[in-house]
Amino acid sequence: MTHTLTGFMELMDHGIVSWENLSAVFIKKIANFVNAKVLDASIQQVSLAILESMVLSSSSLFQQVKQEVTLERLLSHLQVTNQQIQTKAMALLMALLQTAGDADRQVRMNIIHSSASVGDEMAHYLYVLQSVTLNHLEPRMRMPLDSYNQDQREILHGLRQAAFETESENSLSHERRRSLCAKEFKKLGFSNNSNPGQDLLRAPPGLLALDTMAYFASRYPDAYSRFVLENSSREDKHECPFARSSIQLTLILCEILRIGEPPSETGSNYHPIFFSQDRLLEELFCVCIQLINKTWKEMRATQEDFDKVMQVVREQITRTLSSKPTSLELFKNKVNALNYSEILKLRQTERLHQEETLAPPVLELKERLKPELLELIRQQRLNRLCQGTLFRKISSRRRQDKLWYCRLSPNHKVLHFGDVEEDTETPPIESLQEKIPVADIKALLTGKDCPHMKENKGKQTKVCTIRYKEWIYDISVSLLQFCLWTDGLSVLLGRDMSSECMRSELDILLSMEIKLRLLDLENVPIPDCAPPVPKPPSNFNFCYDLSQAEQ
Repeated sequence: MTHTLTGFMELMDHGIVSWENLSAVFIKKIANFVNAKVLDASIQQVSLAILESMVLSSSSLFQQVKQEVTLERLLSHLQVTNQQIQTKAMALLMALLQTAGDADRQVRMNIIHSSASVGDEMAHYLYVLQSVTLNHLEPRMRMPLDSYNQDQREILHGLRQAAFETESENSLSHERRRSLCAKEFKKLGFSNNSNPGQDLLRAPPGLLALDTMAYFASRYPDAYSRFVLENSSREDKHECPFARSSIQLTLILCEILRIGEPPSETGSNYHPIFFSQDRLLEELFCVCIQLINKTWKEMRATQEDFDKVMQVVREQITRTLSSKPTSLELFKNKVNALNYSEILKLRQTERLHQEETLAPPVLELKERLKPELLELIRQQRLNRLCQGTLFRKISSRRRQDKLWYCRLSPNHKVLHFGDVEEDTETPPIESLQEKIPVADIKALLTGKDCPHMKENKGKQTKVCTIRYKEWIYDISVSLLQFCLWTDGLSVLLGRDMSSECMRSELDILLSMEIKLRLLDLENVPIPDCAPPVPKPPSNFNFCYDLSQAEQ
């Protein structure tokens, strides 16, 4: 039977005989093969392929196949372990969905995922099913709110009534009631509080935004009231507008889920969470609208930051869906864990990866370059010490009324210093009478270790102290001079440099050197591991004699 049906399929593929010539008895016979609970898998596989070709070839055959093949049996084929049966069943289901009218497409589908990975063909069918189902929301997305539609107006006012107490509203005058409604719609986050329907004229998202807000208010009333009331108590510029956020969020979800876009012939990017939810868009909205409020507080946002917050929320949703969560609860946990600080870290990491500064070979190259660049910084520090610096002399009363100059000798063995006049620029080394041999310096103290820090009572003064024999010399300078002298003196004493300026300069030099060395490798991916070295040949007897070649 398998060979017979396969031969029939190959004959029909030639197009000599029309599918319209098939009798109802034959169609029922093939459908019985599909509906049979116990039958050879190869027969069912070919039968499913024949029915798919029937559905795609003729609308009349589509009606007959739809009557003969039960949806329950077709769904049961998707739950078997045989991937070929799964794929053919999905292909038939896709043909039925794409050929059906809108009323026939309302299919609730449960797919039990097996441990085996989904094949490319199956992934495409799942993607098509997702697209076809979500595209039922397109008419609502394309339709703006009609201010004269009583049902839509009641839904809009239902949002206000669900958020605020309105028991005594009927006893108010018309003007007073109108003023109260405008005030409450403003608290809800509508920009046009006198006529909130104006905010829903933009399509997309159109009426879909109203549907998602109403779903959130009815399905999760406590979370809805908490969102609105919490933001009503904030200052106007710090409140997160519910309505404006909901409209923008609905648009973002429509773009991410590609609602309104026809399925492509090669697409295979489907969301497993779709198959665990009856109303995926609405449930995602309920999770993400609360995420907006959370992210708003983390960013300490104001009304001017609205677009920035929505960009971060879009990134949070996109990154979470890309991890393929299989349930709404898993999506909720992941998207809430991906807070604003995590987004900033991921952006920084991706930027570094894009520049290829975190690739293992680049990191290894940095470590090799570091000693050479550190030596360069050491030489620069010693050269600056040889040039010398003009300091203010600190008296016992902490007055800085006198000047003194200090510089290192060219052979790096002696520090020369002495008092100078106000207008002195660079005194010759011979005029500096006081000397400190570098070999006799006992210690270099900085920060809290300096003796005078106790007298300063914690003031943040950049002071380094040189202890020489029984004398202590203080150097109170700017941050830059402080870093230059502490680094230079550390080099003279054989210690490692540890200043902030040194670390900053080292990072700059490393970055510049790496970019110069990788200039020829722009847009060329760098592998994480070095290519394997081939094994040596069995012998090295392959010497080429040039003299014989010339003869």
